[in-house]
Amino acid sequence: MLKIAIVGATGIVGQQAIVSLIGHPWFKIEKLVASERSAGKKYIDALKDANGSSRWWCTEELPSDIANMNVEEAASFDATSVDIIFSTMDASAAKELEPKYAKTTPVISTASAFRYEDDTPILVGGVNMDHAALLAVQQKNRGWKGFVSPKSNCTIAGLVVSLKPIQDAFGVRQVIMVSQQAMSGAGRTPGLSAMDMTENIVPYIPGEEPKAESEPQKILGKFTGKTIQNAAFGITATCTRVPVLDGHMVCAFVQTEKKCSPEDVKKVMTEYGRDFAELHLPSSPAHLIDVTDDPFRPQPRVDRDKGGGMTVTVGRIRKDPIMENGIKYVCLAHNTKLGAAKGALQTAEYLVKNYLKLV
Repeated sequence: MLKIAIVGATGIVGQQAIVSLIGHPWFKIEKLVASERSAGKKYIDALKDANGSSRWWCTEELPSDIANMNVEEAASFDATSVDIIFSTMDASAAKELEPKYAKTTPVISTASAFRYEDDTPILVGGVNMDHAALLAVQQKNRGWKGFVSPKSNCTIAGLVVSLKPIQDAFGVRQVIMVSQQAMSGAGRTPGLSAMDMTENIVPYIPGEEPKAESEPQKILGKFTGKTIQNAAFGITATCTRVPVLDGHMVCAFVQTEKKCSPEDVKKVMTEYGRDFAELHLPSSPAHLIDVTDDPFRPQPRVDRDKGGGMTVTVGRIRKDPIMENGIKYVCLAHNTKLGAAKGALQTAEYLVKNYLKLV
């Protein structure tokens, strides 16, 4: 069993990472790491707020061995004490601490701190696994024995999975997207108040649209041997917050280079990802994309947990009447599973098996 540390363990993504790792056949949680405020406490005590109430937000029960594990301080944590680090810190802390850890130990990150570095891939399961070769360039450039491998922004995780088969079969010229993002994407501190979200939609999420308009091109770009050459298509995005607990939905309008019908798109999406599924990674679903013909789907409440929260559900595939070679559809992905902790775990599984070759 490979020893795992979760840094940022008291946050919602850290908690989701714990849940994803419970009973994992390859990985064992060895260390829980958080800020100075939580360090030195048992994990169950570090989760308590000022009123003594638990901030364990997952529906799954917290195992007693994890609850009683002592929390270590992130700034002084010894990265050599584990085999792999899951970093679920915010970007500012990640920018400072992840390079320190990566000197000796692989870091799988949900933070944005290193996503846009030229020597750093943004890996999304089944989409761009050939980009993992860029990690060797990163290690050489920085003199690290480990590496930093960040996850994508949670909003576009489902979008790029749905775009990849279209890109491969028909080419992509441009994308217009509108997101309806769940409240859990805002985190729990400070989070969103019930007054903010009840009977309401917030039409702006600070910092979200620039990520949505830049990350897909890198993820869907080509590895040149030294860096990633971004895909040439452009994206324009509007990102909104809706009163849904979990599950980010995207309405996508895609102009393809080659003419294609909705039936063509459905076929390539349905067939996509079989080779990746055959790797039999513990966190991967049997199908990367589930296409529904029901015009009322996908819906977050009924579709977000497909494939253990790792399958993207696509529906309402239609011809666009205005855009030349235009296709439009709706896709749904679980933002804290595929888009964060469990997606990071899937990345770790792939890298351990195919890059580090430890299993």
